[in-house]
Amino acid sequence: MGPTPGYHLAGKPQYCSLRLVAFLLIILLFVFFGAGVLSPRMLMLGTRQEGAGEAAGKPISLHVVTLPRMVYPQPKVLTPSRKDVLVLTPWLAPIVWEGTFNIDILNEQFRVQNVTIGLTVFAIKKYMVFLKLFLETAEEHFMVGHKVNYYVFTDRPADVPRVPLRGGRRLLVLEVPGAARWQDVSMRRMEMIGSFCAQRFLREVDFLVCADVDMRFRDHVGVEILSQLFGTLHPGFYGAAREAFTYERRPQSRAHIPRDQGDFYYMGAFFGGSVAEVHRLTTACHQAMMADWANGIEAVWHDESHLNRYLLDHKPTKVLSPEYMWDEQLLGWPAIMKKLRYVAVPKDHQEIRHR
Repeated sequence: MGPTPGYHLAGKPQYCSLRLVAFLLIILLFVFFGAGVLSPRMLMLGTRQEGAGEAAGKPISLHVVTLPRMVYPQPKVLTPSRKDVLVLTPWLAPIVWEGTFNIDILNEQFRVQNVTIGLTVFAIKKYMVFLKLFLETAEEHFMVGHKVNYYVFTDRPADVPRVPLRGGRRLLVLEVPGAARWQDVSMRRMEMIGSFCAQRFLREVDFLVCADVDMRFRDHVGVEILSQLFGTLHPGFYGAAREAFTYERRPQSRAHIPRDQGDFYYMGAFFGGSVAEVHRLTTACHQAMMADWANGIEAVWHDESHLNRYLLDHKPTKVLSPEYMWDEQLLGWPAIMKKLRYVAVPKDHQEIRHR
């Protein structure tokens, strides 16, 4: 049977025309996206929601970002930044030590993003005595050159000291009730941070750093610490085997970690991340503590025990070395520590906790 009459004369040209139209459409789409939306010189800068639903009604603007020419030493693939310490976890999260980052590059990256960092601190009862030094040293060393909101949780708002602040930095006092025991203050911190994350922090800042007040900043602590979720190595356990960690070992507790598990022991005095991640962490820890309370058990190191359980299950995206949490009075200054950045203030724990 022969070919259908007219097939070669009418059908083939129509088929070729469709291919040509499709080809032209692909070229047009490539030109549009390649030259406009995907141009390396165009950076979309999203803005935080100022209120529920407000951002959805605002047009998205594109800003041309010109990065300055930067001169810095070339990174060497065959020359590790540190040979004496672990600088990467098995899940590929960086461990931040002096010598592992270039702060000029990082500052420029975060400056372009126009980030605001929140720093939470609890000055409850007699712990108010530490607040002035904490804030003064934070102004000298913490996130210098970036916008910062200090969130001071206290039961004594009238006693919050007046400390001169750099431009773009604010001190906000959040009044909260006191507690009879210091352990209760420590454990309620998770509940309060989680609650304020939902109420305001999500609208006001990009990252949240949660710190203890009875400390001082001694050296640079900047954007090198920022990540979706970070924890800080405990200065007393960074070289220890997991069996020696003071995890909660009782199976009845929600903070329980068996002796054959655990990556690192994290300090409860310095942790953080994006506001959304900190909200998840603090909410989960608070719920676990409430479950323990209902069962008549309190974890051995309170909120710190629950923090360690959470960070075992939800690996941090960055880990801070003990440079970011040190006690020179107890531990001296070993050569491995190139800098001591955030350090304990000498004090009588019993006298402060029970006044």
